[in-house]
Amino acid sequence: MSRSTAHSPTDRHGTARTPGTQDPPETSRAPDGGHGPDGAGARRGQDSRTAVTVFVALGANLVIALAKAVGGIFSGSPALLSEAAHSIADSLNEVFLLASLKRSRRAPDDQHPFGYGKERYFWSLLAAVGIFVMGGCFSFFQGAEALSAGSSEDHSGYLVGLAVLGVALVAEGSSLVRALVQVRGHAREANRGMATELRRGDDPTLRTVLAEDSTACLGVVFALLGMWLHMVTGQVAYEATASFLIGALLVYVAYRLARESRGRLIGEAIDPVQRREFRRFLESQPEIDTVTTLLTMRLGNDSTLVAARVDLFPGLDSEEVEEVLVRVKTAMAELWPHADQVFLDVTDASAKDRAKARADRRELDETVAAVEREDDGA
Repeated sequence: MSRSTAHSPTDRHGTARTPGTQDPPETSRAPDGGHGPDGAGARRGQDSRTAVTVFVALGANLVIALAKAVGGIFSGSPALLSEAAHSIADSLNEVFLLASLKRSRRAPDDQHPFGYGKERYFWSLLAAVGIFVMGGCFSFFQGAEALSAGSSEDHSGYLVGLAVLGVALVAEGSSLVRALVQVRGHAREANRGMATELRRGDDPTLRTVLAEDSTACLGVVFALLGMWLHMVTGQVAYEATASFLIGALLVYVAYRLARESRGRLIGEAIDPVQRREFRRFLESQPEIDTVTTLLTMRLGNDSTLVAARVDLFPGLDSEEVEEVLVRVKTAMAELWPHADQVFLDVTDASAKDRAKARADRRELDETVAAVEREDDGA
């Protein structure tokens, strides 16, 4: 017997439609940080808060970029000009991120039947490229040029530059605090600590803003130290070193963001804890004998594809099989609203299939145990 059926709830962003939905198990954690029938509403609220966070960062960076550029031209400081390029890159990236928030919410269509959730990962990848090219490469260029050209700054230029960087540090710090407050809220909703949320949070837009603000604050500190040491010692090498450090910092952050976006664009599985919950739920159904295969893929922040091959206990006719599959998939959509694309394939499991299923289950348990140990140590 081999019959494949598919179930897609009418709300492709994960809202359960059945009244009286049962509460999910206490261990249940959705990738979007929410679960239950209000998951989609919670996600929209998180998107609204993320948009505000991005707007705050964009406004701060535009003002700071202008101030740094004017101060850098006036003082001739390579470190300050590097920071100006950094802020310009961040401003452009935040425009990308705002576009991702809007475009990823578009409804599915014939060309994109699973929706546009991966738009977030694409625009986050563009933001990473922007950080690398406009921020990192320009900073290295400024450092090399400073070493080859020497310095002609006077003390008035130093003072202007230091004042601009002091104001920038306050503005960037305010934006960073806003992003951290939102991350803390996400961590509370997902019942995990801040450190775990920073490592495993699923909103690429928020993670990019947080990375930008963090590197911006650290970059300003590097520039302040470089300019101050240059002023005290008269050695331009200190500012050149600050530019190189800023460039290296931006290249590293761009690499991390690009690697994360790449993984999700090419089809990344969801959290192993969540995969184990899916497997345990399926195995707990009285009609299911063995879950031979369980595959998952992120389709967006609030959309997940789940594909499983299951072997049912004998004695069920075709109509009963249909009822079982519909019931199981409906229950999964109610417990985990983000699991909005569920495909179950009924198959006869061989002895080899059963052995592989046991090995997969052990491997998944070991992966989850490793993740939990990492979380406990954070």
